[in-house]
Amino acid sequence: MATNDKLYPELQLFIDGEWISKGARKSEQVLNPATGEVLGELPHATKEDLDRALAAAERGFKVWRRILPEKRGEILRRAAEILKERGDQVTKVASMESGKPIAQSRIELHMSTEVLEWYAEEGRRAYGRVLAQRQPGSRMFVVKEPIGPVAAFTPWNFPQGNPARKLGAALGAGCSCVIKPAEDTPASALLMAKALQEAGVPDGVVNVVFGDPTEVCPYILRSKVIRKLSFTGSIPVGKELMKIAAENMTRTTMELGGHAPVLVFEDVNLESTLDMCVTAKYRNGGQVCVSPTRYYVHESLYEKFVVGFTERVNKMKIGNPLDESNNMGPMIHARRRDAVDAMVKDAVAKGATLNTGGEAITGPGFFSPPTVLSNLPDNARIMKEEPFGPVALINPFKDFEEVMTKANSLPFGLAAFAFTDSAKRVKLIGEQLEAGMIGINSFAISVPESPFGGIKESGHGSEEGIEGLEACLITKFISEV
Repeated sequence: MATNDKLYPELQLFIDGEWISKGARKSEQVLNPATGEVLGELPHATKEDLDRALAAAERGFKVWRRILPEKRGEILRRAAEILKERGDQVTKVASMESGKPIAQSRIELHMSTEVLEWYAEEGRRAYGRVLAQRQPGSRMFVVKEPIGPVAAFTPWNFPQGNPARKLGAALGAGCSCVIKPAEDTPASALLMAKALQEAGVPDGVVNVVFGDPTEVCPYILRSKVIRKLSFTGSIPVGKELMKIAAENMTRTTMELGGHAPVLVFEDVNLESTLDMCVTAKYRNGGQVCVSPTRYYVHESLYEKFVVGFTERVNKMKIGNPLDESNNMGPMIHARRRDAVDAMVKDAVAKGATLNTGGEAITGPGFFSPPTVLSNLPDNARIMKEEPFGPVALINPFKDFEEVMTKANSLPFGLAAFAFTDSAKRVKLIGEQLEAGMIGINSFAISVPESPFGGIKESGHGSEEGIEGLEACLITKFISEV
């Protein structure tokens, strides 16, 4: 992959081991969301490029699946080491194109390399089993095999982490991959592909393409080469992709939207709980699928919680994500900033209290202020639609049954959180909250060895953990007589 003399690399396609520049292809500009300046020109894959990537993945699968798991693991571990060695560039590029504060990009790099390292090991543990004989001289056994070429479509909010999850699982299982990262944040995925290539991944095993998602994603998914789809994105898009996947009975893992409730009971340490809640809410400007959004606080603590939350938010520093002193950067683009602004205005018009923030920040870049709303009516759009921005919604509750009903009232079921010192209540919360991931007295719900995924309209299947590897494997039963 050729690079210019700047930190941000030249943007290219990566197909069958070849780095392909723009040439006569259509392209789009990639912007720095903190400044609005152009970072690079991103080439769009032609139909011929996509056909070549699919054919390469089909050939690459036949090569990669024959490489022993131990050797595949060595390659994945080496790729992780390369990314660590280039950590300064990798993290700065991620912050430049996503707007994420540099400290958070460093955490994301650590998570991404951990995922690659974990799948390097877990790929050696695709265990089968031998069944008891039904007759002398017979043998029955179950084996796990890689499913085949994987299509992976990733969003922009974790430009390193999302590709790592999908590539790590596919490659660890012995599958090849055609990945279409987000056009807003392409360089992070390309740097990962470069590390995998240098680590020894054979040509054709990893292919990276870009283009209009409404054209590229259906085209890739309709190919009979693809046997598995891993998608992270919105619920409406996920539903459309599932319809297409059904045409070829393609297996899907869908990690879709969320609107996470946070239940704060009367027995918590208020100050430490507030510290955790504010930090988690404004991570990546709230542009996180598991971001806490709907805070339900026991009425005995409610007023103090709102005041303490607002005081902490007013001390936050917003600005260039490469400035170490800033706590929050911009929205990814003007559309996201304007969507958040519209939802805040709708909530205030319907009676919500605006405690701080609320007005989109003018000037260069796409900044939206950290905002706190309280006493929100249930008919406010933002109480029903995922805000995906730096807005905290705080309402009071009286008792356990009431708050559990409110927490489970939406069709989302990705993440949920609760804070309490009651051991009995902890058990009830774990049993009754409807979410694929639950954090109790913690917002830490993602490590490489744990499954990451939701229920209800937030999707199905899981990334990470043994479940992520299993999603890229088929189960085969063999009976010998």
